[in-house]
Amino acid sequence: MKFPVSITLNGRVYEREVEPRQLLVHLIRDLGAVTGTKIGCDTSQCGACTVLLDGVAIKSCTALAVQVDGASVTTIEGLAGSQDSSQLHPLQEAFWNKHGLQCGYCTPGMILAAHELLRTNPNPDDQQIRHGLEGNMCRCTGYHNIVRAVREAAATMRSKR
Repeated sequence: MKFPVSITLNGRVYEREVEPRQLLVHLIRDLGAVTGTKIGCDTSQCGACTVLLDGVAIKSCTALAVQVDGASVTTIEGLAGSQDSSQLHPLQEAFWNKHGLQCGYCTPGMILAAHELLRTNPNPDDQQIRHGLEGNMCRCTGYHNIVRAVREAAATMRSKR
């Protein structure tokens, strides 16, 4: 048995039929349009699958595709909000500038978790940044540069308000 769902992914509407147990992370990757959302653990432990659901960060391995019917999902590819791929969001630019990327596997989830942190706390200190990213794992142990990147992005975003 399959259920019809309609999701807006990075501004584009997709209508599909999904099995009731299909995870959102699998639907996102199966659509073929984006691959930044990673499947790391399927148990909500690593954060590599973090996306924005109606503007709020969630781990997409913990949501069923049928639960997001009618919702808007933003992945790392849609974060800048522009079809122009040369335009970066301040978080993406800061991760690049401060070498918060390393191998890159955790980067999409880290950036979207940082987006959630800055949405709720636009001026976090280093301890608050680390706490805000606790649900995301970097296997390269690049946390120092990631914290520096979030700090830089926060300053940039505050200056643009």
